[in-house]
Amino acid sequence: MTAPPASESSAGRADRPRALCRDCGVRCEPSAARCPSCASPRLVSHVELDRLTIAHIDCDAFYAAVEKRDNPDLADKPVIIGGGRRGVVSTCCYIARIYGVRSAMPMFKALDACPDAIIIRPNMEKYAAIGRDIRERMRALTPLVEPLSIDEAFLDLTGTERLHHASAAETLARLIREIEAEVGITASVGLAPNKFLAKVASDLEKPRGFSVIGAAEAKTFLASQPVSLIWGVGKVFQRKLASDGIKTIGQLQIMDHTDLARRYGTMGLRLAQLSQGEDDRSVSPERAAKSISSETTFRTDISKFSVLRPILRQLAEKVSSRLKKADLSGRGVTLKLKTADFKTITRARHLSDPTQLADRIFRIGEELLEVETDGRKFRLIGIGVSDLTAADGADPLDLVDQKAGQRQKAERAMDALNEKFGTSAIELGLVHSTRRPGPDEQ
Repeated sequence: MTAPPASESSAGRADRPRALCRDCGVRCEPSAARCPSCASPRLVSHVELDRLTIAHIDCDAFYAAVEKRDNPDLADKPVIIGGGRRGVVSTCCYIARIYGVRSAMPMFKALDACPDAIIIRPNMEKYAAIGRDIRERMRALTPLVEPLSIDEAFLDLTGTERLHHASAAETLARLIREIEAEVGITASVGLAPNKFLAKVASDLEKPRGFSVIGAAEAKTFLASQPVSLIWGVGKVFQRKLASDGIKTIGQLQIMDHTDLARRYGTMGLRLAQLSQGEDDRSVSPERAAKSISSETTFRTDISKFSVLRPILRQLAEKVSSRLKKADLSGRGVTLKLKTADFKTITRARHLSDPTQLADRIFRIGEELLEVETDGRKFRLIGIGVSDLTAADGADPLDLVDQKAGQRQKAERAMDALNEKFGTSAIELGLVHSTRRPGPDEQ
């Protein structure tokens, strides 16, 4: 899927900027098939090339690329990053994708599709360190870097031409060459007039892509694309739109904005704007986390509350620790379960006061879990805290549950000991449940 060239008059062709060689940075005639300096065919040419400043950079199959970098013997082999056979695919290399392997696919299905794949458990500490290195390289170009994940970010290079003595396109091409040569992995770039189009463009020619969608061509390019290309249009909403006869962005483009808002609420207004290629969001470097969570997949399915409960406690302590380290708290607690047949269940509770305490997170999760343990078997459990805010004012004394204050003091005391002697110096004991165990749990 590539963006069509913008329509040009004879005058427009005369004003067309020179093509850019992504491999050596030389500028050449737009009609050139190869770079006159290094003979590379990897040229990028676009009528708006030197006017666009909003970019999305996305590393190519990041986790797998890092593992292949560190072990050259894996270069020509299909590599899957993920857990055991009962886990899911975190990511996979492009060779594995040829066999149909995809992110979030159950591991047993991935291995059925690609039985010769090399399975590597994710090393998040290593990936995070490399991600930080790349992020700092981005920030050396512009302070306006908005991370989306460990391996992708938006950049706004408006006004940096004088600083770098180059257009945004030239600066980005130089950055990608630097990442490839010095970090040892590849990345793809999308360059456009806004964030939505930049994100779309970065996916057009992966891996090692550099795609441009200009303002003049945006509406025409989007018209033939499926509605799933728009952020926020997941499978459920796709079915909703399809039931209303809407499958392409072009159909949205000709609909009345008021009608879209009446049908789909806030999302309708979003559809109206993005379908036209318009996006007024700025690149914000202070992109705060929306939630903090932890989850685990079991080696064998579990149905008993008595077995799930201590696992939930451990996860709550992990979430609490991350909240405390980040000096955050949250008002929403969400329990996540995945059944043996891969159906995801989420149950949430909104709190009157924000929390960062493991005890409180666990107790709420425990109440939610009790309702769901009705004999079904689960392959995954997780707990998370959302609606994040600063830690100031979190966890005021509970005047109803008088023992809550004692538990809070105990937890804070253990935090202090762990801070002084190490994170595993002392752990909270599992609190007694008010739930009466069933006959098979005694």
